[in-house]
Amino acid sequence: MLIIQRWASDLIGLLFPELCNACGAELLLNEAIICTKCLYDLPFTDYHLHAENRVAKQLWGRVDINAAMAMLYFRKGTKVQNLIHSLKYKGKTEVGLMLGKMLGERLQGSQLYAEMDAIIPVPLHPSKLRLRGFNQSAFIAEGISLITGIGVNEKLLRRLVGTESQTKKNRYSRYENMQHVFEVDNSALIKGRHVLLVDDVVTTGATLEACANALLLCGANKVSIAALAFAE
Repeated sequence: MLIIQRWASDLIGLLFPELCNACGAELLLNEAIICTKCLYDLPFTDYHLHAENRVAKQLWGRVDINAAMAMLYFRKGTKVQNLIHSLKYKGKTEVGLMLGKMLGERLQGSQLYAEMDAIIPVPLHPSKLRLRGFNQSAFIAEGISLITGIGVNEKLLRRLVGTESQTKKNRYSRYENMQHVFEVDNSALIKGRHVLLVDDVVTTGATLEACANALLLCGANKVSIAALAFAE
């Protein structure tokens, strides 16, 4: 019986091989989600070790955050873009979990992210959530939680209105577009606590700024930020 199951598994693997979500190459027997070569080639920032990194500096003077970082550099046409697109647009939520775990390992090794109380993913508007079927940031947050043991709360921060695409807006227009977009559902759950805000890609930081301000206004003691990638 076990031999038959093994043959069936091998046949399925032959007909429908699993592919690397970064480069598209066929995965080897001991590989999953991302091939070994791509894992070694990913452009890590090491921002979790440096308080004055480019993500943090982008938010200086805009919102009073404890720390901010992104794990990878994001450039168009690269493996990082392929991974983000696999997660967001192809429904490969396992990519978010895996990268979230990698992100969690880095946060554990940083004094900047010590003693956090809760993980909150940047929320989608309900209409976009229904359309996509999932919130990609929630899977990243879950991956971080699996490593750190810190609980995830997806319901605490709500997106009140849908916003226009940010892609072609300048920095000021993005800031204006994000004002009064987010609301904390139960401020008692974050009052006096250190909250980790999680997103997929940081561009101008307007969305994260709006989320962090909403959390701080409702009594959060500290807000730290962690994202998968930083768009240069």
